[in-house]
Amino acid sequence: MSYKELADKLASKFSDRIKSDEEKSIFFVETDTWLELATYLKEDPAFAFDYLMCITSYDKGDSKSFGVSYNLYAVSHKHYIECRVEISSEDIKVPSVTGLWKAANWHEREAYDMMGIEFEGHPDLKRILLPQDWEGYPLRKDYEEAEYYHGLPIPKDKTYWE
Repeated sequence: MSYKELADKLASKFSDRIKSDEEKSIFFVETDTWLELATYLKEDPAFAFDYLMCITSYDKGDSKSFGVSYNLYAVSHKHYIECRVEISSEDIKVPSVTGLWKAANWHEREAYDMMGIEFEGHPDLKRILLPQDWEGYPLRKDYEEAEYYHGLPIPKDKTYWE
């Protein structure tokens, strides 16, 4: 199924609740529509997106808005889709899709740990890469690296790690 066919089918069901960028082959969806769209993409036989390839969080650079990108693949149909949910820093929450794709568990925890995005309904949302008491979110563009962690200096020059 081509991107145009996917876009037309989604537009017929979700009308103005999703936007598409045909040039980049991306669908943009609001947080209040995301879980309904994700469920439809997985459960409707015409789509059958059964494989969550990746969830990526991103900082749009203005310190006021962030996004979560979902890359989905339908093994039986051999088609791919990317959906993005963009949010403001005032309400940095997105519905969890762990109930649809089990792999979302780890991807959502990483996005929470590195970017601070909360996934509502996640069964165990906690840091996965950093200690639980770490302050801040290292992938945010306004993140300032701490000088010390529990009294120990954090090295700035990491070239010796290579």
